[in-house]
Amino acid sequence: MSTCPTETVATLPESEAARPPARGRHPVVIALALSAGTAALVGAEFIPAGVLPGMAADLAVTEGQAGLTIAATALAGALTAPTIASLLPRTDRRTVLLTLLLLAIISNAIVAVAPTLTVVLAARVLLGIAIAGFWSFALSVGVQVTGKAALVSTTVALGTSTATIIGVPVSSVLGDIIGWRAVFLVISVLTLAAGVVLWRMLPPVPAQPGAGLAMMRAVLTNRRLVLGVAVIFVAAFANFIAYPYIRVAIEEIDAAAVSVLLLAWGLGGLLGNLAGGYLSSRWLRWAATAGPAIFAIALAMLASTDQTWVLAAAVILWGVGFNMVPVTTQLWVSAIEPRRVESAMALQVTAFQVAIMTGAVVGGVLVDSDGPAAAMTLGACVAGLAAIGFASIRVRPRTV
Repeated sequence: MSTCPTETVATLPESEAARPPARGRHPVVIALALSAGTAALVGAEFIPAGVLPGMAADLAVTEGQAGLTIAATALAGALTAPTIASLLPRTDRRTVLLTLLLLAIISNAIVAVAPTLTVVLAARVLLGIAIAGFWSFALSVGVQVTGKAALVSTTVALGTSTATIIGVPVSSVLGDIIGWRAVFLVISVLTLAAGVVLWRMLPPVPAQPGAGLAMMRAVLTNRRLVLGVAVIFVAAFANFIAYPYIRVAIEEIDAAAVSVLLLAWGLGGLLGNLAGGYLSSRWLRWAATAGPAIFAIALAMLASTDQTWVLAAAVILWGVGFNMVPVTTQLWVSAIEPRRVESAMALQVTAFQVAIMTGAVVGGVLVDSDGPAAAMTLGACVAGLAAIGFASIRVRPRTV
């Protein structure tokens, strides 16, 4: 059954709507800055996937072990996302966002000079904290400040898709030119730029009334939301079994096409983001279903071919399908739990981060033992399960 457009828009709690929220003078600029911050943070999370061979060789570890740098970030994010609002129930959200961006800059700078994998993993924990907190608060803060839920949800999700271009294709090209360590310095500069814009434009943003443990407990009583978050985990897990090793998979079929196909994946991701937003405004349930269904087909194609043209089609479809998932699931959780968006988003972020962590570990084991095709095959099977899961859940906003 399709859903009406009103179900897909994130709204403020009634208690918050009763008082005037802090409003920024330039809502579009603020929304774009939040998007840029999200892109810089999530992009930094996935840089190792684009520079994996060089990083592994420099640190004297296997490619599967180097993939753990993504898992370490995700583990920290998984622990942070559901708890940060409880630890900071009254802290001004502007201060929190700026502090998290600073934490990411420090993390990336440490990685750029780290002598061993152990140091890299420790620094990546800091990045995980920054990503989880920023991603959890960005939607709620943007809605409070701009009053434009559709604008903020679209731009923040666009930042996530843009991160796929920064994180893998562009970092892969730059890594070959300037080295993988310098890529982390570049992303630090981009993070700083987003932070400066937010520092100048974002007004003080008070925490949502009731933010903390009470709000999270209330959200966890929403069974449909909890079930949906479990399916979100399955969809993200399917992707991240394979995604950290996308460059390795392409190189096995056509090493000369790596840079072009990684860029094609990212461009497909932008198309998927736009398609996901458009379709969600009319058929949210089926838009959420389409994403994992498309990249399940793509991963199956990639696992079973040795032809470049099939490889190219699979990579583009993978980009389209997976990048429908962040925007559709963001709108999905805000539609089902419109009164407690901050905590609902925290659960979505937690699902993603746990999926990234476990997916990278499982994928790394498969790649080291059986090659990238095994990771692609498992990812395709799990993505199919996620598509079935989304198709089986009705989207209906909670009213209490």
